[in-house]
Amino acid sequence: MTSTIRFGVTLPQIKRSWEDTRAAATELDRLGYDSAWVCDHLYGVPMPDLPILEAYSLLAAVAAVTSRVELGVLVTPPFFRNPAVLAKQIATIDHIAGGRTIAGFGSGWFASEFEGYGCEFPPVSRRLEALADTCEIVRAMWTQDQPSYRGKVYSITDVYCEPRPQRTPRILIGGGGEKVLLKLAARYADIWNNLAVNQSDLPRKVAVLREHCEREGRDPAQIEVSQQCLVVIAPTMAEAEQSIGKAERIYGGHMGAGLREHGIWGDPDTVAEKVRRYAGMGCGHFVIEFFGKDLREPARLFAEKVMPAFR
Repeated sequence: MTSTIRFGVTLPQIKRSWEDTRAAATELDRLGYDSAWVCDHLYGVPMPDLPILEAYSLLAAVAAVTSRVELGVLVTPPFFRNPAVLAKQIATIDHIAGGRTIAGFGSGWFASEFEGYGCEFPPVSRRLEALADTCEIVRAMWTQDQPSYRGKVYSITDVYCEPRPQRTPRILIGGGGEKVLLKLAARYADIWNNLAVNQSDLPRKVAVLREHCEREGRDPAQIEVSQQCLVVIAPTMAEAEQSIGKAERIYGGHMGAGLREHGIWGDPDTVAEKVRRYAGMGCGHFVIEFFGKDLREPARLFAEKVMPAFR
C-alpha cells in the first residue's frame, strides 16, 4: 500500500449554504489539503428532514472555485443514478476541475431515501452486483471509444462519452463488507475507503483486502487505503478534552463507538501521533470530518501544526 500520507476533508453540506461550502473549499485548496469530499445522500443523515445539498451539482460548483485539490463523492450507491449517465456527469465535472476528480462508489444503506425518491432498493447482494456493473461501465466509458457491456444489472450499447475525462478518474470503493465488497475493491478500486464506524477494525479490514488482492492477482500496493474519520483538534489538551466530550454526545454511533479510545483527537502533537498510528496500520489517505461549527478553524490548525510532519 502507498507510503505517502494524504489528507482530505469533507465539505459542509448538511444544514449549510452554498456560501459555507464555497468558503470551506477555497480555504482547503489554499491550505494544501489533497482532497475535498461531499456525500451522496438525498436525505440529511441521520434525520431525513435535514436540508442537504445534492452531491454532483455541489461538486461541479466546487470544481469551478478551486484549482488544485482533488474532488470526490463519498460515496454514490447503485440505483440512485444510471451508471452511464453518471459516467458522463463525472467526465464533465472532471473538465471543470481540470482533471481532479475521484469517482466514489459504495453499496448504499439508507433505505428511506431510496424509497422516498422512488428508487429501487433491492437486497445487498443485488446492490453489490450493480456496484460491479457500475465500475465496469464507467471505466469502459472513460477509456474506450464506443464500448458495450452487458452486466447482471446494467448494460450499455455502443455508447459515446465525449469529451472523456481529462484524466481517467481513480475509482474509490467505500465500505467494510469483507466477503464481497472488499473483493470488489480488490478487483476495481484505486482507493478503498474504510468507514468511520469501522475505524477500530482497520487492521483486520486491510488484511482481508490484501487476501482478496492475492486471489484477484492484484498487487495491494496499487490500492490506496483511506480512512474516514472525525478529527477533534485544539491548541491544548484541555480544550480538546472539552471538545471530544461534545463530539461523543453529538456523533455517537454515526462515526463509530469509542471515539475517545480509537478516534483522532487532542492537541496537534497528540493528533500527529494518532495519525502515525493509523498510518502504521496501512492507511495512506485520511478523509477528515473536522469537529466544529466552522471547519476552517480546525483545518488551519491541522494544516499548520500536523500536516508538515507528513510532508
